[in-house]
Amino acid sequence: MFTSVNTRAASTYKRVAVDTGVQTADPHQLVSLLFDALIQSLNLARGAMERQDVASKGAAIGKAIRIVEEGLKAGLNLQEGGELAANLKGIYEYSVQRLTLANLRNDAAPIHEVLNLIEPLADSWKQIRAGALQGA
Repeated sequence: MFTSVNTRAASTYKRVAVDTGVQTADPHQLVSLLFDALIQSLNLARGAMERQDVASKGAAIGKAIRIVEEGLKAGLNLQEGGELAANLKGIYEYSVQRLTLANLRNDAAPIHEVLNLIEPLADSWKQIRAGALQGA
């Protein structure tokens, strides 16, 4: 199928904007981008479930799991992070288990549960950044 020039241009612009944002982001901003992408993937998975679009649901949940495993969890410093890092690791591992279950059972409830765990973390992470910038 053919796409319009405007659609292709918008897609290219979005891809360049994301790539540029990642390349110029500091570590704190990168984690914030991971949280944003995770929440977006979870919402896409919920929508796909509502539409009964199994392929899109699987892709969105798979992306969410990769973000948690390869981004958020892999970025933890368990030696220096102490109890906080250990608790986050537990949350991330639990989230992966729940998302796997959501995918296998085609059940949106575990996705809602993970969103309820992740959204406050994402908001707190952004507040840390805002507080640091105000104090600077």
